[in-house]
Amino acid sequence: MALTDQIPTQSGFHGKSTGDEVLEGLDLRGKVAVITGGYSGIGLETTRSLVAKGARVIVPARAVERAKETLGSLAEVAPMDLADLGSVRAFAASLELPKLDYLLLNAGVMACPETRVGPGWESQLAVNHFGHFALTAALMDLVRASEGIRVICVSSAAHKLSGMRWDDLHFTTRYDKWKAYGQSKTANALFANGLARRLRDSGGLAFSLHPGAIFTPLQRHLPLEEQQAMGWVGEDGQPTERARSSWKTPEQGCSTTLWAATSPKLEGKPGVYCEDCDVAAPTSPSSARFTGVDAHACDDADAERLWEITEAALASA
Repeated sequence: MALTDQIPTQSGFHGKSTGDEVLEGLDLRGKVAVITGGYSGIGLETTRSLVAKGARVIVPARAVERAKETLGSLAEVAPMDLADLGSVRAFAASLELPKLDYLLLNAGVMACPETRVGPGWESQLAVNHFGHFALTAALMDLVRASEGIRVICVSSAAHKLSGMRWDDLHFTTRYDKWKAYGQSKTANALFANGLARRLRDSGGLAFSLHPGAIFTPLQRHLPLEEQQAMGWVGEDGQPTERARSSWKTPEQGCSTTLWAATSPKLEGKPGVYCEDCDVAAPTSPSSARFTGVDAHACDDADAERLWEITEAALASA
């Protein structure tokens, strides 16, 4: 699960493939998926694509009524707030399933104003990493009993913005919203790395991925002026021509999650980081900003260090 394992498979898909294209020809009747954030953005498209192939989907949601209104009869909705460990554990305890085929850790927050949750945790690390770690830990008996399960952690190319800040994980000084987001996305990749080792004996697999640049509610914390300065939108608030040509639609943005959850090409490749419906190629901070995976997101020792820190933090929270 080191950088040397990051070898693309020539999957036959590409960055603009849709979720439905990735699942074409598959029959997922009898399969069960839990998808965090499965009622908005790429999570909603992930839910739609899985249900269209016959899968049963359960969506834990902070905004329960909005999730129910959006999903209708498409999926089952239950309350859960990733920033509230009690609600995470209550959701996990409420599940009565004989098996689980897909645990898709998709929800997240991005570049939000400095916010503290729980025992003073920085909110992006708390929601994007600690909450998903707590959910997986609470479901671990079910996960290990579900042979062939795939756990997918939605990371981001933003992992390139920051490795783990071991001396100040929670930005107690000099908060930077983008570095905090980048650190949380590195944590997602390292979590998949560490989890993959812990699922080896039970036959499960874990992967992380970059879904691509997509206009979704994830941008809700970014002022319009900042999005304009980055060239994402014009003065009218609509996507620029550059963004329209290079960014993905939500239907395309869910495809790498679905490919990682179902592709036989990932057998024997535990813990790898994916993008554009394939294993991502290794890169370095000086070689690529928006593609590939940097070494710090594939470091086994860092994955184990983060695992130990997170376990201890959750045990004392």
